[in-house]
Amino acid sequence: MKIALGQIICKPGDPHANLSTMQALVREAQKRSASGVVFPELADTGYEPQVVLRNAEAADGPVRRGLAEVAQETGCWIVAGLSLREGGKFYNTAVAFDARGACAAEYRKIHLFPGKHFCEPEIFTPGNFTTSFESGNIKVGIMICYDLRFPELARSLCLAGTEVLIVPAAWPAIRSGHWVALLRARAIENQMYVLGVNRAGQDGASAMGGTTCAFDPTGEELCCAPETGQHLLVIDVDPQQVRDVRASIPCLLDRRPETYRL
Repeated sequence: MKIALGQIICKPGDPHANLSTMQALVREAQKRSASGVVFPELADTGYEPQVVLRNAEAADGPVRRGLAEVAQETGCWIVAGLSLREGGKFYNTAVAFDARGACAAEYRKIHLFPGKHFCEPEIFTPGNFTTSFESGNIKVGIMICYDLRFPELARSLCLAGTEVLIVPAAWPAIRSGHWVALLRARAIENQMYVLGVNRAGQDGASAMGGTTCAFDPTGEELCCAPETGQHLLVIDVDPQQVRDVRASIPCLLDRRPETYRL
């Protein structure tokens, strides 16, 4: 299966323009024979508190409808990081649309980043559930940005059968080294594909780090975008490689969870 990774430069506070960017990249991904496309965290509003509060949409808002339409048009499934306004609360979500345009899954970010410029717990309500969906014969798990620093979450998705882990992010340039190291670590320790899709450009007080990249189940780098600019990378994933790697080094079978209690 071919999956496209869309590193975009978001226009804060302009969901319509950001939707147009994503739709254009989905159509380009289809031309490059991709079955799925992934976009970064908060790709609709941008990563800035007041901008999110002003522009977050409900679940039936124009951005979600527009992504569902382009998924149906192209036959590509899509995962995009989107803000959500629901019942007076705000959520940092990643929504998966299947190739028919239906919502296949919605993940609500569990670990909220207590940043200096954007303290997420002051804006967002955290999610409480892990999320995955199936595409063809591949099980895909979803995390968002700061979640990457919590190996327990990736491991729980792995033990639930995840073979491809998608991580939309708005990861700052100042910590790009951590971004790449953690993505590779999650791939190696869980013996699965890990696809990290980050934003580029300036977003409020933060310079986004780009460096969208993917790693195979052995930790080998499959692709890596520059820190700057908009890019569409297309990679091949093969679930058989996941099974082969897990069979050759059966560390998941050698776990001893009874000894891990604090």
